[in-house]
Amino acid sequence: MPVTHHRIRLLFLAVVVAGGALLGLLSATARAAEPAAPLACVDGDQPSGARYRICMPNAFWNGDLVVYAHAYVKPGEPIAIPEDQLVIGGVSLPDVVTGQGYAFAVSSFRRNGLAVLEGIDDLVELVDIFRASYGEPDRVILTGASEGGAVTVLGVERHPEVFDGGLALCGPYGDFQRQVDYFTDFRAVFDAFFPGLIGGTPISITGNLTATWETSFYSETVKPLLISPTYEITVNQVISVTGAAIDSTGFPTGTEQTFDRLLWYNIYSTDDARQHLGGNPFDNLARVYSGSADDATLNSTIFRTAADPAARDLISTAYQSSGVLAVPLITMHTTGDEVVPYWHVAAYQQKIDDAGSGTLYEHRRFDRFGHCNFTALEVQAAFSAISERANARSFYLPAIMRAASVP
Repeated sequence: MPVTHHRIRLLFLAVVVAGGALLGLLSATARAAEPAAPLACVDGDQPSGARYRICMPNAFWNGDLVVYAHAYVKPGEPIAIPEDQLVIGGVSLPDVVTGQGYAFAVSSFRRNGLAVLEGIDDLVELVDIFRASYGEPDRVILTGASEGGAVTVLGVERHPEVFDGGLALCGPYGDFQRQVDYFTDFRAVFDAFFPGLIGGTPISITGNLTATWETSFYSETVKPLLISPTYEITVNQVISVTGAAIDSTGFPTGTEQTFDRLLWYNIYSTDDARQHLGGNPFDNLARVYSGSADDATLNSTIFRTAADPAARDLISTAYQSSGVLAVPLITMHTTGDEVVPYWHVAAYQQKIDDAGSGTLYEHRRFDRFGHCNFTALEVQAAFSAISERANARSFYLPAIMRAASVP
């Protein structure tokens, strides 16, 4: 249906009254009068070596692009779009996004494992690829979960010229060094209470553990002890010392899943991170452990190591967030996140306060257990909010003039 000047005036009034909330609708109305973009997902290779996928809506394109930063993929997997991460509860994430009129783009990243910096660069590159094929988007919204949450926060902090807003779910955005320490520290405490059960050390994964952990070693060697009443006190001491979150059901089901997730990250991420960072980033020489039945024995027997300064320097200069925002950002976190603890929220809020970025930042807290354990409605509400704020950030006049030019 043609867009009349009367309709434009009504839309402009709505934008003025509602802030930026309806700017996306204005843009979508203009685009709807143009030829519809075909329903198609196009895969291709990026110059960096990553794979990408771009999906366009089948009715009208509202002019906005959603870029998705995927979560951690274990080292050794092929460089490919993580298909399992694009389906949530049997529903296709690209279908949901394009069904609302947005374009959708995702990159595999050029490497698996620790890929935060590469992920940022690959997504900036992907936006350029999108522009070359489909034209300049009105707004680019970056969103991601877990490791992708860190990519999102750092991406919007460092590239406000590319991204107009960000939605970061359950990411290690508050203190990346402390997150690295958290994974390794859990393994060190575990080994102190279950000596010799897992070969190697917390900073060196030996043997064929990475090949057998998921198929047999954990289920046959580790899990039986974690659910045995004989080891209930021991299991609870590990939780007490590390402060790791557990489900409210308690021992054994509520504790075992925490061990499962945290030991998995130690087994699969340790060697990759050490190689990628140029050394071991974990240091616990001065740490005093507490919370066990015998802290003196724990502190005298636990694995100790010094970090390689180069690795910690790289983290401090390249992987830490700043809290400096020029575009809106929303973060979401569960208070009982066993993988990426809730203390990231306080750490990032302090950075936001120090940088004076409070007007551009919002955190959404959810009081429940589980890593990235959000409902679809919670994510949708947060996405709608960041889309609205990204719209409000843009100038109204260009969109209005574009709508007026449509016959």
